[in-house]
Amino acid sequence: MLEPAKRYTGYTAYDYLEKGVDYRAFDYAEQIGRVPEYAGLDLSAEQAERTRRLLTEEVVISLHEHVQVFPEDMGQLREHIRQGREPTAYEGLSRSGLTAVFDNGMDGTCCISSDAGWKYQDVLFDLGVRMADIAHQDFVVKGESIADIEHAHESGRIAHVFALEASTMIENEVDRLDVLYGFGVRQMGIAYSEANTLGSGLKERGDGGLTYFGERAVKRMNKLGIAIDISHSGDQTCLDTIEVSDKPVLITHAGARTVWPTNRMKTDATIRACAEKGGVIGVEAAPHTTLSPDHPRHSLESVMDHFTYCVELVGIDHVTFGPDTLFGDHVGLHDAFAANLSLGQAHAGVQYEKVPYVDGLENPAECFTNIIGWLVQHGYSDDEIRKVVGGNTLRVLKEVWV
Repeated sequence: MLEPAKRYTGYTAYDYLEKGVDYRAFDYAEQIGRVPEYAGLDLSAEQAERTRRLLTEEVVISLHEHVQVFPEDMGQLREHIRQGREPTAYEGLSRSGLTAVFDNGMDGTCCISSDAGWKYQDVLFDLGVRMADIAHQDFVVKGESIADIEHAHESGRIAHVFALEASTMIENEVDRLDVLYGFGVRQMGIAYSEANTLGSGLKERGDGGLTYFGERAVKRMNKLGIAIDISHSGDQTCLDTIEVSDKPVLITHAGARTVWPTNRMKTDATIRACAEKGGVIGVEAAPHTTLSPDHPRHSLESVMDHFTYCVELVGIDHVTFGPDTLFGDHVGLHDAFAANLSLGQAHAGVQYEKVPYVDGLENPAECFTNIIGWLVQHGYSDDEIRKVVGGNTLRVLKEVWV
């Protein structure tokens, strides 16, 4: 893991307020060292230095993360979320090597006014409070354009891109997309596992595809410059979205169903269609998702099995990483919000060993150190590594963000 970035001054979330007076205080999980460092890579001194150089000198973009830190006691999780004040993990991010990160918040579990999540007023509250905190420090900055990412790279900062995993909160109001764009949202999913007014989620028994309203929403996102994500959408809805969109579409965090046969993974047809339109798939690492027959205990190795399969399927220009990690007990979060996150339906179909965390990809601070280290160890060139840790995503964003 890297030393803290030079630009990081030690700011912690909501330092401009008085803890326990302006907001309820919780004890939060350790951002660094919560679990043992990954021991699965055995790099030579030369390989370790090459890994460090690529991580610190190149543009590194995570296409999907949750950069909040969670309570140490996950029994307090719902009480914490109801306060509507998610803390950004600045300390952890300072060790990540990231140039830009697509932060998807926790709006499926944003239960300020409703246990069901995805409420428009709650999403706006969440976005506004997070932005107020970011505005009070100078290391993590809002990322709304290619210029913002380039500036972050040049100045040693991290561009924080606000993203939402579904468009459920717009209900039947297409103009809400404009409001969300105005708040800084630059990437949105179609549906999060459950069907909504735009289309079907991957958990549903049937998939009627993208609705007529969904087509309107896709066209509006194209016009606004909001990147479209189909990670949690049903198979037909994915294909319809790719066809209807005027711009490339993203699979920000998934894997290959041919490698691990659950609804949460994407079919070869979907991955190919995404690539043919110019898009990319970000390989994910949320607990118990991207497993593989060769590595059925979830770790960096099983995630990279999905990476190598996708590269063979559609080429290295269309694959990147969206690890989908966070700071805290991710498995505990899944246990607490299994119904909200539709985990039973998404992961059904295969048996797997439950792990306490994904070894090697436990949080955003360590992900790209280990991903780049694995790529170096397995003989990928500098140019190939540049593509899959940031270059491919930048190429798509230059076409999508208008």
